Amino acid sequence: MNEPLLIVEGLRVTYGGIQAVRGITFHINPGEMVALIGANGAGKTSTLRALSRMLDAAGGSIRYQGKEINKLPPHHLVREGIALVPEGRGVFPRLTITENLSMGAFTRNDKAVIESDLEHVFGLFPRLKEREKQLAGTLSGGEQQMLAIGRALMSRPKLLLLDEPSMGLAPIMVQKIFEVIRTVASEGMTILLIEQNAKLALETSQRGYVMESGEITLTDDAAALLHNPKVREAYLGE
Repeated sequence: MNEPLLIVEGLRVTYGGIQAVRGITFHINPGEMVALIGANGAGKTSTLRALSRMLDAAGGSIRYQGKEINKLPPHHLVREGIALVPEGRGVFPRLTITENLSMGAFTRNDKAVIESDLEHVFGLFPRLKEREKQLAGTLSGGEQQMLAIGRALMSRPKLLLLDEPSMGLAPIMVQKIFEVIRTVASEGMTILLIEQNAKLALETSQRGYVMESGEITLTDDAAALLHNPKVREAYLGE
């Protein structure tokens, strides 16, 4: 079997004296979609921020494609093929949709391929194509989420980190966003998904990790976690 694309061992993240992530270990295989679920404050976003180097880890090792990336600056990670779609979307409000998407390709200089990738993103999100000259700040929350995902895809990532893509969106928009996530996954993209809607996350993923109080307490195939009584009681409201 191929080596995992990402191997995290003993990862710790602290804020002042508070330990948000307490020495977690997990891996993601190439082409796999993995869900990280847990209650608010479990340490999920802190994990993603450490993986994308938006935060310095307090300890542990992060290996991507067999190489330690603990000390690399965030923009180097984009060049290496890691893209983060942050919680809260983080689009550039005063730039148009097309300009925002172009910002996703800032590390690239293959103009013809960038054009083709732009058309691919517009194919995934026709609504963005319809509004391509509109300022991002004037879009709805769902449209901004589409834009944030599209911008990440423009960097041609090998590993896509998604932080709460359904947060604050109307059910119909959640459905559209997850249709695209499934499509991108079916095209071979490796994805780590953090999602409050545990049922949706596990239905979309192959494997899952359950995080509680900064620790991973359970891991299994997503289908098995969906039927696990503890998971059903704690996260599926049963």
